[in-house]
Amino acid sequence: MIYENIDVKIENGICTVKLNRPEVRNALVLEMRQELKDVFTSVKQNDEVKVIVLTGEGKAFSAGGDLSALKEIDAVSGRKRLQAGHEMIHSIVNLEKPVIAAINGVAAGAGVSLAVACDMIIASRSAAFIQSFAKVGLIPDLGAIHFLPKLIGRHRALELMFLGEKVSAEQAQNIGIINRVVEDEQLMDEVHRVALQLAEGPDMALGFMKKLVNRSVLADLDETLELEGFAQAMCFESKDFKEGVQAFFEKRKPVFNQ
Repeated sequence: MIYENIDVKIENGICTVKLNRPEVRNALVLEMRQELKDVFTSVKQNDEVKVIVLTGEGKAFSAGGDLSALKEIDAVSGRKRLQAGHEMIHSIVNLEKPVIAAINGVAAGAGVSLAVACDMIIASRSAAFIQSFAKVGLIPDLGAIHFLPKLIGRHRALELMFLGEKVSAEQAQNIGIINRVVEDEQLMDEVHRVALQLAEGPDMALGFMKKLVNRSVLADLDETLELEGFAQAMCFESKDFKEGVQAFFEKRKPVFNQ
């Protein structure tokens, strides 16, 4: 199937999914979220596919939400975008096949959420991770509030969310966000090596491993996403959000709580 926002290739049991909007740093527009959900849902029934690799075209993995599309957003349209995002995340978590995120550059906002929903994360040395939501008056969405504390603990997760500081690939590995860091030019070779090892493994056993681990640590994911949706909808209606977006486009520091 041909998609407008992503490229999909299946070879040697590996389905490589590439976010393909490099001109906007692979921002997760509504259509891309829907296409990703479609891919992950379809490979569930494809016995040829044993493992999925998710990466980005160009210099970024994903910049997260497309802020230009958020200028006119309100609670109703915002919930629609979130719903599409939640369905995308569910399609990754519920897929009983390994999903490897190959982080080829910056992962920001919802781009981080997409990455941490995957089962393994391998990053290039120049990659970086930014929880940038607070800078525009929003909360981390698409499950980041659920995944990050489980990966790195409550205090570190809140620090990243509160401050929105850039985390290098090495720092991300040290605190437990990602599995491995490799040199930029070696990223896809290393990811392919790991993916091929998984593709040649016992698919039933690997599927059960993922399902049971997720059941153990992600049992309350649905509840968190539901609460996240209500909270984010309120943020979309706030003066702080409008100020944050305006300040972003005016390239100035936002003034919140006016």
